[in-house]
Amino acid sequence: MNPGPAEPPDRRLSVAPMLDWTDRYCRYFLRQITRRTLLYTEMITTGALLHGEPSRFLDYDAEEHPLALQLGGSDPGELAHCARLAEAWGYDEVNLNVGCPSDRVQSGRFGACLMAEPQLVADCVTAMRDAVAIPVTVKHRIGIDDRDSYAALQEFVALVSAAGCTVFIVHARKAWLHGLSPKQNREIPPLRHDVVHALKQDFADLTFVTNGGFKTLAQAEHELQRVDGVMIGREAYQNPWILADADCRIYGERGAQRKPADVVRRMLPFVDRVHRAGIPVHRVTRHMLGLFQGRPGARAWRRYLSEHAHVSGAGSELLERALQQLPRLATRE
Repeated sequence: MNPGPAEPPDRRLSVAPMLDWTDRYCRYFLRQITRRTLLYTEMITTGALLHGEPSRFLDYDAEEHPLALQLGGSDPGELAHCARLAEAWGYDEVNLNVGCPSDRVQSGRFGACLMAEPQLVADCVTAMRDAVAIPVTVKHRIGIDDRDSYAALQEFVALVSAAGCTVFIVHARKAWLHGLSPKQNREIPPLRHDVVHALKQDFADLTFVTNGGFKTLAQAEHELQRVDGVMIGREAYQNPWILADADCRIYGERGAQRKPADVVRRMLPFVDRVHRAGIPVHRVTRHMLGLFQGRPGARAWRRYLSEHAHVSGAGSELLERALQQLPRLATRE
């Protein structure tokens, strides 16, 4: 277990919880690029924690702080129990998923379908807040199916905030629970960040983080004039170097300019530890494929890691050899 900082995390910039992507190896890698950006786990279901070995899902490296755990579930008692686990493990925040639209999630009665049951969400928040001292937050959509009026969204926020939630992370698209895949639900419904702006105006005392479609820090800086935080999703995974200036531009810290190759070299001891633990190194390197996105040699970097990461016995030397595939200029920039 890892005791976390006592103060609530700074939410001005965060990386979204992304299933199959933001595991502990991805988060450790991202932490070498930005020290301050708030990171989220993949969504972990209450069932996985209640019926499996919690350490398998909850363990992480202390360097990953600030770090939030996202839970999927709809039973207040089960969520309270899992929130206590989150606090015991030292997470800085526990977040309830009310935004994922996949069929599998709906069949378990959690995710975006819970927006149709705001009182149940409020009951879940109450149970979690009664169980822990760390912040309990909710990530949700601006609407679902035909329940997409601003009045319905106001009702949802009012009811859940009355239960004690003060932080709302809003994916600024509605979700279609039937007829669109999860991928299509990330792309087809139009983005409506103006709706999040309106929520901030109408609920000025609450904290609103907006999510959806952000690709640059400049976009995040612009949005921070209207809301309290910006969450970046797929772009932070596919092109992680966009986070390189976050500590300076978003948080006002000063420090030496980092280079992508420096991040690779800082990852070497971690990859060695993973290798010694008997964990295939491709579980780490698969998250690093986009590090040189848009730079000379990016394709050679991706190709080398993809073709050699599964070789038996591969260790940190894999990354060193991958760096050698890059033009010398690329390792200095």
